[in-house]
Amino acid sequence: MRATALLVAALALPLQAAPILPPVTELAGWVPALLPQQTLPLTRFTPVDLDGTRALRIEAQRSYGNLMHELPADARAARSLSWRWRVERFAEGADLRRKTGDDTAAKVCLMFDLPLERVPFLERQTLRIARAAAGERLPAATLCYVWDATLPAQSVLPNAYTRRLRWIVLQGAGSPLGRWQTERRDLTADFIAAFGDESRELPPLRAVLVGADADNTGGTSVSHLADLELR
Repeated sequence: MRATALLVAALALPLQAAPILPPVTELAGWVPALLPQQTLPLTRFTPVDLDGTRALRIEAQRSYGNLMHELPADARAARSLSWRWRVERFAEGADLRRKTGDDTAAKVCLMFDLPLERVPFLERQTLRIARAAAGERLPAATLCYVWDATLPAQSVLPNAYTRRLRWIVLQGAGSPLGRWQTERRDLTADFIAAFGDESRELPPLRAVLVGADADNTGGTSVSHLADLELR
């Protein structure tokens, strides 16, 4: 009877869904995502233990680079994302409003399969040309969460090179360096905040990226990322 009672109790417990993302701190399942024919140095990604936390150290030194995890079809309806991060150092001169300052010390990006008919005509043609040149299906909408040294938190702005990528500043001017900050994001609300001029619905999520770059400023930045979870 006792065994039967234990089995019934176990079956009554809520099931824990398997993680959608593999631990970025261990690198397995994450692949480099670089610029086409990139000759720049690669941003360095190093698993470390920091203040009792298993973290990914991200160091950009006149470099560019991301780590990307593509999602299987059954995981593309994810609706929330959480993580912890901290910045130790920003690249001097970084300014997301200008091409010459378009560098980030820490970013978490989401690539969406936004239908092409939602993209403005001229940008749609440019995207088609870029896809043909790259030989791959570049995303029509990429949303990047960023920690920035100069912009106010909650700023939303397009990338200086392309409106197909848009930024949401989570930690901004005045956020303390060297301290962990926790983020929990509603993907639907954030997508509408960034791309609501083109779609009021959340498209399928295609991939998650993390990274940093300092290729435009020629500077150096250091940050850490931990506990990245997609649900």
